[in-house]
Amino acid sequence: MAFQILINLIIALLWVSLQDDWSLPSFTMGYLLGLAIVFLMRRFFNEKFYLHRAWAIVVLLYLFIKELILSTIVVTGQILRPRLNITPGIFKLETDLESNWEITTLALLFMLTPGSVVVEVSPDRRTFYMHAMDIPVSSDMVLASHERFEKAIMEVTR
Repeated sequence: MAFQILINLIIALLWVSLQDDWSLPSFTMGYLLGLAIVFLMRRFFNEKFYLHRAWAIVVLLYLFIKELILSTIVVTGQILRPRLNITPGIFKLETDLESNWEITTLALLFMLTPGSVVVEVSPDRRTFYMHAMDIPVSSDMVLASHERFEKAIMEVTR
């Protein structure tokens, strides 16, 4: 991916220098030209076209923001009730992610959404032990978002 970006930037800089116009529109035109050239040469690279991964990052951020808003609404609703009626607890969540980066990212995404916290990761790195503020509601939300997060993380890393 870094090699493709580097080639794209070199093409853009060559375009700008050959045009002898160091303005932003000229650089943008060179970047787009380089993007097209790198896209046409993508079969010569060992990895996917780099904009595919950039798009996957955007999708992952969108999923996180959506889950953050939904869980915030649920937790705020639980807190603002006249009588606090929650059942906190710990549950187990299995994952198919393998690398340290993937597992850490998934754990951070869960911990940044209100209502759940990753307490521990098993030594084999296949199981999360999570604390939920309200087991029936929070654990269902975590389990529902688990597959979407996992799929989006795999799109970014693999």
